[in-house]
Parts: sequence; structure tokens; C-alpha cells
Amino acid sequence: MADLPSTRVSLLVRIRDAQDADSWRQFVGVYAPLVYGYARRRGLQEADAEDVTQEVLRAVGAAAGRLAAIAGQGSFRRWLCTVTHHKIYDLRAQRLRQTQGSGASGMQKLLEEQPASQEEQTLWESDYERRLFTWAAEQVRPRVEAATWQAFWQTAVAGRAAKEVAAELKLNVAAVHLAKSRVMARLRKVIQAVEGEECPGTLRGPPR
Repeated sequence: MADLPSTRVSLLVRIRDAQDADSWRQFVGVYAPLVYGYARRRGLQEADAEDVTQEVLRAVGAAAGRLAAIAGQGSFRRWLCTVTHHKIYDLRAQRLRQTQGSGASGMQKLLEEQPASQEEQTLWESDYERRLFTWAAEQVRPRVEAATWQAFWQTAVAGRAAKEVAAELKLNVAAVHLAKSRVMARLRKVIQAVEGEECPGTLRGPPR
């Protein structure tokens, strides 16, 4: 996957509506695992990572009225990464205050970690690409025939030769290429439904 566009402004507008449960579920389905995975990678235990995820989602809900403006000014994902980083810091600081007191050396170490480094931002973007592809695949797979999906997966994801896959699936090579193209088109459509048709990206393949 490459050249991903910014998060779809219209989705960020829709989640302002408390009655629009489908849009919120879509948002949570894409972003909650991203936040959780980032928290786990930063060393949080499962329960703490879940707490951070909930706190970040609450922050998104509280900021719902200005999310479109945030996206219009830059990258919503970058903003979300910053919020997540700060929520992790807040939780760790709270734990340190409870166990060591605010003057502990551990608190200074936390302060030195602010803000998120460029490396963490890069990892966040990579995680996002992988999560978005996984989520889109979960939406598309039930909608296509098993052989079509396997033709796509084995060539685009597993990296196998179309001729080899064709023989295994008892298809001709052209059919394998067509299946791959059709599934890629479906994935692109699903992703653009989240990320925005006004600035479409190019889905060349799954993230590595």
C-alpha cells in the first residue's frame, strides 16, 4: 500500500452525530487496534493498553466537533498519534505518582520522552497502513468467491507467481490476474470510503 490520503473528512464529520453508530463502529474498527498496538509496543500491559485506548477514544469523542478542522489543517493520524502518546504518558505518570512520588527519577525519564519521536511517528504510520489493509480485507473477503480471494492473496500478499497459483487453483493465468485486479479494486473502494474520495490514494499492494 502506498500514497495513502488523509483521513476522510466526511467520516470525521459523521462521527459528531451521536446517533450515527455505524460511522463510530467504522472509526473504532480502524483506529482502536492501531492505538492499542502502539500502547503495547511502548511496553504497556494488556489492561493498561486497553485503558489508554478507551481514553483516546474518549478524547476523539470530546474533540468530534473540531476533527474536520484538524484534518483540514494537516494529518488527523498525526494528531491521533500525539493524543495517544500523551495518554500513555499520563497513565505512566499516574502510576509513578502512586508508587514513587512525583519527584522520582522515573518521572524525569518520562518527561524526556515527550513528545513522540520521528521514529515513533514513522512506526505509527506503518502500523496504520497494516491495520487499514487488514480491516479492508476483513470487509472484502466475505464478498468474493474463495478462489478469487486465494488468487489475490497468493499473488499480492504471499508473492507467489501467477502461473503457480493458477495451476494450484485450476485457473488460467489471465483469470488469476483478473481476480487480483478485482479484489484490489474492491479494497481500494473500501479504503477510500474511510480515507476520502476527494484525495484518493493508490493501493498498489498490501503493506510489507
